[in-house]
Amino acid sequence: MNPELFATLSILLVCLALLAAADTLVCLILKLAAGIPFRKAFLWGCISFLIPPMAIAYGAIIERNLFKVKKVEIAYDTLPEAFDGYTIVHISDIHARSFEGREKHLQRAVEKMNALDADMVAFTGDLITMAPEELKGLSGILAGLKATDGVLSVLGNHDYSMYSDMDDISRKRAMERLMEAEKAMGWNLLLNENRVISRGRDSVAVVGVENTSPSRHFPSRGNLAQAAAGTEGMFRILLSHDPLHWESEIIGQDYPLTLSGHTHSMQFSLLGWSPSRYMFPQYRGLYSTGTQYLYVNAGLGETIFPARIGVRPEITLITLRKK
Repeated sequence: MNPELFATLSILLVCLALLAAADTLVCLILKLAAGIPFRKAFLWGCISFLIPPMAIAYGAIIERNLFKVKKVEIAYDTLPEAFDGYTIVHISDIHARSFEGREKHLQRAVEKMNALDADMVAFTGDLITMAPEELKGLSGILAGLKATDGVLSVLGNHDYSMYSDMDDISRKRAMERLMEAEKAMGWNLLLNENRVISRGRDSVAVVGVENTSPSRHFPSRGNLAQAAAGTEGMFRILLSHDPLHWESEIIGQDYPLTLSGHTHSMQFSLLGWSPSRYMFPQYRGLYSTGTQYLYVNAGLGETIFPARIGVRPEITLITLRKK
């Protein structure tokens, strides 16, 4: 069975089981408190069983295609004058497999990004889900993504093809194919390295680390010291896939802005609440400590189940300001 289908059915069954338990409890209370027959109340309560499949259908057919542009401004004392007003389109977690058969929606997302006319596009990992072959039919669309200073990207945990049935040699070759694909798309993949962007005499450094996580469930191949070599004293923008990296190593160091993804906000949110908050202290949006900021993008694609419920696919436009 397809893993996404299995996960979707599992989530649906869990939801139905919880609803059945809640329905039974409410019916018992109604019977004891108001004398309403249990059978009658339970049958009426069964209408609530329609909620999970309807929500998943909505998330799969409609909401996963409703790309949201979120605009954020961040001001710094230390930002070089020439970069006042510098704009970054931040995207993450495309998971190419999730756009199979949905090419027109990915094309629409790229058009939305290009319309923002940003200075730079920052992609914070998970271009694929299982293997680089997922990019077939999509790489041409992604190659159309443009910005003045180009597209800068890093690797996420899925980009190592770690969830596919491959031996180490095959996985290494898959990595090489992915890197070749990004290069062919015109993207600048930062593998524990940096790029300096200049405006006149002023400059900023974009530092990109490979996936780095304190969790044993994810690969941790980043080398922050290596990635940042030569950028000391510069205003630095760090691209790091997993937001857990922020608290484990980045806070307290000279990185005014860190951009991450990874969480997808678990593709589920109800009235602003998401179970993702119990796994990640920083799971969606803008966070700060002192003069350091972290932005966690909710991603464009999906894993686990092919739907988004209360979490629209996100394109973030970040504008840097000089205080």
